[in-house]
Amino acid sequence: MKNILIIGGGYAGIAAAKKLAKHFKKDGEASITLIDKRPFHTLMTELHEVAGHRVEPDSVRIPYAKVFGVSKVQVEMDAIVSIDFAKKEAKSETTVYPYDYLVLGAGAEPEFFGIPGIKENCFTLWSFDDAMKLRFHVDDIFEKAVAEPNREKRRKMLTFVVAGAGFTGVEMAGELLEWRDAMSAKWLIDPKDVRIVIIEAMSSILPFFEEDLRDKIAAYLKKHDVELLTGTAITGAEPGVVQLKTGESIQTNTFIWTAGVSGNQFADSLGLSTGPFGKNPEAGKRNRRGRLLVTSEMRSVDYPDVFPVGDNLWFIEGEKPLPQIVETALQTGICAAENIIADIEKSEKYPHKKFKSDYHGFMVSVGGKYAVSNAMNIKMSGIFAQAMKHFVNLHYLIGVAGINQCWEYIKHEFLDRKDQRSFVRGFGAYKTRGYWLLPLRLWLGLMWVFEGVNKIGEGWLAWATGTKSGWMFSPWVTQAGAADVVSAASDAATTAASGAAEAVSAASGVAEAAVTAASGAGADVATSASQFGTIWDFTKPIFDSNGAIATWVRETFMDGVMAYIPFQGFQLFVVLFEMGIGLCLIGGLFTWWAAAFSIVMCLMFTFTGMFEWYKLWFIFAGFLFLGGGGRAFGLDCWVVPCFKKWWNGTKLARRLYLYFGNPSKK
Repeated sequence: MKNILIIGGGYAGIAAAKKLAKHFKKDGEASITLIDKRPFHTLMTELHEVAGHRVEPDSVRIPYAKVFGVSKVQVEMDAIVSIDFAKKEAKSETTVYPYDYLVLGAGAEPEFFGIPGIKENCFTLWSFDDAMKLRFHVDDIFEKAVAEPNREKRRKMLTFVVAGAGFTGVEMAGELLEWRDAMSAKWLIDPKDVRIVIIEAMSSILPFFEEDLRDKIAAYLKKHDVELLTGTAITGAEPGVVQLKTGESIQTNTFIWTAGVSGNQFADSLGLSTGPFGKNPEAGKRNRRGRLLVTSEMRSVDYPDVFPVGDNLWFIEGEKPLPQIVETALQTGICAAENIIADIEKSEKYPHKKFKSDYHGFMVSVGGKYAVSNAMNIKMSGIFAQAMKHFVNLHYLIGVAGINQCWEYIKHEFLDRKDQRSFVRGFGAYKTRGYWLLPLRLWLGLMWVFEGVNKIGEGWLAWATGTKSGWMFSPWVTQAGAADVVSAASDAATTAASGAAEAVSAASGVAEAAVTAASGAGADVATSASQFGTIWDFTKPIFDSNGAIATWVRETFMDGVMAYIPFQGFQLFVVLFEMGIGLCLIGGLFTWWAAAFSIVMCLMFTFTGMFEWYKLWFIFAGFLFLGGGGRAFGLDCWVVPCFKKWWNGTKLARRLYLYFGNPSKK
């Protein structure tokens, strides 16, 4: 048994853990332990949305219980303080974790470049806590600014300075400009009184992008009154003051630092070789703080069983160090995992891999309504780029935590929007109150109950009289058990028919006279009748019962499957199922399932040519209750939470990532 220890649950750590868990899921060759200080994986690329109050905090937190489900990855909530590489032990304040292979993905920290006063007087955006701190601060500063009578103090409160025009800085400024409009409307502030400034030491913003895309971002920011100060270095900061190299200063209560990132102090304290400055590796063995020098297999140059990944590594590719971005983290994490597998398996089937990056492009959003991207050499801007960004996020989430997390993302980004901060604005976000749906739910339920009751009245449960559902099948198909009942009833039918023949003969003379009289009257009416007939006959079936679609469905499902069920059981099932749907809708019990089965039943009736146009409202009403209309005034208010708690704790739910919200404790 090989012990694989992963420190850090960031993008690289998750990628390595998922790869290893997938490979070793059916054998006992390896144990996998991931250590992190928090019980959730943080979507670092979306922190600006939380900090900018666009989405709720849970949108960037994915519990590890949801990420790993029933896999063999064991997650420990702990903080490693030291590592003994000779003994192969990682130590926290309370526990020693032995390892055979160590994946080091402890993440990065902001880099302040030794500029005086920056660290002490700024907000950063490099962790969930940073995002929440900034979120609460901006909310609070707007509220205080409204009540501030001193004009200069108020101006200072409503000035927001972002240092750095890279991805994080531009995205944070984009959130601020949208938040400015929302808060100005809330507190009746003139948006022009709110000042947003981006300060960048380089001559342009977003160095990873081509010039035309940079120009589009710059134009969008300026159009929305964001000040861009490029080629302007920051020389220091004091409480409420940002000092510039030009000698000027900006008064602000909100100074956000996004201008640099390095490795971290923990990685730097381990004593491993770090990336050098310049072209001479020997000249700067310990110059890159927390960025550890690795080989092409992502192994530390000091210990081959240690794999620094993500922001913790330093590797030169194409004469440039790997950038500290998400794709680097994902690809280096997977590369490290593949080489650990190769070490353990010792098979030609699993060769060692040398790292080769495969970047798909870059994208940046400016709030929820605008973005630019260059993904797979396709340049886009506006809503198309924003849509691409959401698609990329969904692609990542489905691999990490399945369809459930994708649905959570869609709800946070679109369906639960309380404002218009999305490229689709408020489309799809408005919610209908449950009490407005109650009358329709009760009526739909009543209709289903009476569908079943009417069938009882038609003799669907009087089995001695024969089948009453034969019309649902092709004429040449006989339901199971129906032939026996028909044979038993044939003698009685012959006797009754002889008596009926005499009655028919006696009535025929009367009928002939009536027809003669009616024909004359009918001719007069036809002459004066309107020539404008019915355009849409709602009493006709949606699909012709003898048409191609209805015939195929009937022969495939009804004739090919249902005909083999004894008609007594089939008719009993239909009656009870229809009444059950109705009673569940009336009582608001398992409303989602009742609505879903209602739709399915109606679709089956539709495609077999048995559903008229005027009944189509059954289907549309069913869709209304898929959104939980029963929870408002129904038994689901108590039943559904209990069911969710049970289901989320099952092994099947964890294996398939099919949770209602978050998984329950194992």
